[in-house]
Amino acid sequence: MRIEQFSLALATPLTTAHGTIDSREGFLVFVDVDGTRGIGEATPLPGWTESLEACRDALDRAGRAAETDGWDAAFTTLTNADEPAARHGLALALCDARSRAADVPLYRHFGGEHTKRVPANATIGDGGVEETVVEATEAIEQGFSTLKIKVGAREVAADIARIDAVRNAVGDNVTLRADANGAWSREEARTALDAFVDLDVAFVEQPLAADDLAGHAALRGGSVGIALDEALAEHAVETVLAADAADVLVVKPMVLGGPDRAREAALRAREAGLDAVVTTTIDGALARTGAVHVAASLSNPPACGLATADRLAEDLVPDPAPIAGGEVCVPQAPGNAPDPDLSEER
Repeated sequence: MRIEQFSLALATPLTTAHGTIDSREGFLVFVDVDGTRGIGEATPLPGWTESLEACRDALDRAGRAAETDGWDAAFTTLTNADEPAARHGLALALCDARSRAADVPLYRHFGGEHTKRVPANATIGDGGVEETVVEATEAIEQGFSTLKIKVGAREVAADIARIDAVRNAVGDNVTLRADANGAWSREEARTALDAFVDLDVAFVEQPLAADDLAGHAALRGGSVGIALDEALAEHAVETVLAADAADVLVVKPMVLGGPDRAREAALRAREAGLDAVVTTTIDGALARTGAVHVAASLSNPPACGLATADRLAEDLVPDPAPIAGGEVCVPQAPGNAPDPDLSEER
């Protein structure tokens, strides 16, 4: 098992709860499984996963275990829920190798039916009314039919005005979602949800703080659904389901510990009558493509948050799963994505 660190510049700085970052740093994980090479990606994001240093330590620990006792032993060193990015890197590498050996694309290795495209949503930033409308109409012109609009950075009344303006600009045939990133109080969330009914908003992502499962459960029941995202970084899927706190789960493979776990979470959500939206954490091309394969392995996935390649100014390989007309093109070659060592991108 070989580990190689990388750093990818962002096209524009990203503001998170833990500060502003201008690059995505992580590790490529190279494995050899019975003579077949596989490559994974571990790209931790502070606030969602372990730190870069903790990720490196976890991968080193797994590598030592793999060398002496095999891949199962390596996985047993990564059962700590605080090290999901490290587990993602190893899991994706092993899945890549095994699907290459089986001569099928990763989504077929997961059990998915043949599919060429997965619908994607466009993410609209938290600008003012005019900027939001311009961004939304440009996304529609590019072929997107589902828009996720960032809210929560201003007064609720201002966000309602922004959503209203977008609805008037894009018409009734476009699906609108809102993402508050846990910014609202229970009262603010109720006010927004009541207003969003008339604007036909499909669901609001993480309206309350991640630890407030009871508050989210109390918000459910109306025509505007409740989606949980950050909550899945704090609570197990079964805990969220038991709390009856969501209509939709936002499934991030890097946060959940790998594409295998993300697919399991999506299937578990569906069994419970919820929907599941697969998204990235603004990862490099290998992890991003792994998320595409997870979404493609599901039957009739909803629009997913996979249109994030343009957030990077550079990448590990040329995009294996480009966006066209609001859909992601699903790679059909064996494995996950092209080998970075064979790419002119690096």
